[in-house]
Amino acid sequence: MAVPGHRLDRMFNPEVVAVIGDKGPAYMWLHNNMPFKERGGRLYSVQLDEKEIPGIEALGVTNYRSLAEVPETIDYALVAVPRQVSPYVLKDLIAANANGAGFFTSGFAETGEELGIQLQDQLQQMAREANFNLVGPNCMGLYLPKAGVRFSTDAPVADDGRIGFLSQSGTHGIMFSLVAAAHGMNISRCASFGNAIVLDVSDYLEYLALDDETEVIGMYVEGVKDGRKFFDTLREACKRKPVVVWKGGQTEAGARATMSHTGSLATGQAVWDGMMRQCGAITTNNLDETIDTMKALLMTKRPQGPGMALLAQTGGQSVSITDAFAKAGFTVPRLTDDSYNQLGEFFNIVGGSYQNPLDMAGTIQGKLETLDRILRIVDADPNVDGMAMELSAMFAARQWKKDPASLDGMLDALRAHMDRSQKPFVAVLHPAHEAEYVASIQPKFNERQVPVFQSFERAAAALARLR
Repeated sequence: MAVPGHRLDRMFNPEVVAVIGDKGPAYMWLHNNMPFKERGGRLYSVQLDEKEIPGIEALGVTNYRSLAEVPETIDYALVAVPRQVSPYVLKDLIAANANGAGFFTSGFAETGEELGIQLQDQLQQMAREANFNLVGPNCMGLYLPKAGVRFSTDAPVADDGRIGFLSQSGTHGIMFSLVAAAHGMNISRCASFGNAIVLDVSDYLEYLALDDETEVIGMYVEGVKDGRKFFDTLREACKRKPVVVWKGGQTEAGARATMSHTGSLATGQAVWDGMMRQCGAITTNNLDETIDTMKALLMTKRPQGPGMALLAQTGGQSVSITDAFAKAGFTVPRLTDDSYNQLGEFFNIVGGSYQNPLDMAGTIQGKLETLDRILRIVDADPNVDGMAMELSAMFAARQWKKDPASLDGMLDALRAHMDRSQKPFVAVLHPAHEAEYVASIQPKFNERQVPVFQSFERAAAALARLR
């Protein structure tokens, strides 16, 4: 939904998009944004190079030789021109009353070159004086799946996005979008903002905090221009919805790299960590941790205490899962006598155990009614605040391949448990020697929104961040 009155609202909900300076033979930016046209948006091209125009028109896109010729007011433009030309394009965008533009063009202050610095200063001054929404430069711009505006042809078009993502890195923005989708989580709105010479992370964060379609917010950030504004905006956003912050440049060497990447100055890590704690943000260190945390936020309930029931398939794995969750700050409590009495009525203790952690493969043996019975008993135990269950590719994949319905039945049973339980549940499925097969069944987990992780440690860390 829109956020009426916000300065970014037109740009985040565009009806008219222009691509400026796209070149063949690939015409990358026009191809990226074809879904926008297919969904009813008005997509235009601005290109004065005569040899490029036939290829553009062959795509079914109307081309104009100047911005002044575009018959409608532009809500969002994507600019892909040489850096020396960019001030002229910005001047024309402002004259045309365009609302905003993402500048894919790079070669500015991040190079350290005098010309790049001068051109960036010129763009910044022009945009600020005109109150123009300049995204970047040196960025991939906006990804709006519902509208069909994309920064990659691989990025899905989707109406059910729940994650708002902000990224100072174009690569991280694209990678997060693709990996999140592969795990059943789509984007609501995403901005890759690069050098952030006009709009900084705080401006986008403010919008996402108010956006009803965005349930959780994630970001990759290397530095901020206005620390006080960022602190205040982040604190307010965290009051509304969970915010996950992945900081780039945490080490001295990494901080040097951010300077050459987006021209960002380093913030002391201790100061940054203190800011995150005061605001209530959830911090991560890499893409995998960020994806895992988002999965936990969107697919399971919040832990109300530290006590975990751990359901493993073998004895060795019961030890490993216990170590992983204990190291993450959870406890693995003894169940109540009543729970043990109920489990003892049917549990196979030859090669198994119904202590916590449970070693239960010999008891279940593919019987869904037995799995359901265990889940109900353990879930009702007052000492249990949450549950994690191992699914073993080493043993179960053979059965699932032979009888695909057995996998569907198990996942339906887990989904039914999650629907009736008030406690968090996570599954762990290590790929083992079946990596290709495990990847092929991920969509089945996605369809049912069953949060599955590739290791005990990743599941434990994700759930710990929710606490």
